Amino acid sequence: MRGQTNEAILDAKLQRNLRNRMTDAERRLWSILRGRQLDGHKFRRQHPYYHYILDFVYLEQRLVVEVDGGQHADSSADEIRDDFLREGGFLVLRFWNNEVLANTQTVADAIYRALVGRKQHHPLPSPPLEGEGDETH
Repeated sequence: MRGQTNEAILDAKLQRNLRNRMTDAERRLWSILRGRQLDGHKFRRQHPYYHYILDFVYLEQRLVVEVDGGQHADSSADEIRDDFLREGGFLVLRFWNNEVLANTQTVADAIYRALVGRKQHHPLPSPPLEGEGDETH
């Protein structure tokens, strides 16, 4: 996977600070995503990627889930960030805080549908064709 975490993020312990100051909406969503509760998928929270910290990410299928407050409305910085993540092969889902708090199960269902969709578009490699991979000298 492409990517190295920016040292400034690691040095400032930004991840730890964000984990300790999660919003109510982030806490609610984490209670559903943590511990492989969503169909066995292992999500990480406040995960560093380059110069960004991702709210929640399932690395195996490159699915990012962001939970945003009103300060993110019409944010050009979020568009730039999402474009950068998409270039890295990620699918980015964004939900509003009030959406997570009022419709938690609907949000969880949307995340699950995205996981199923990603799995269908990223099949395991096909077995080698006859004669390929069978090297005998």
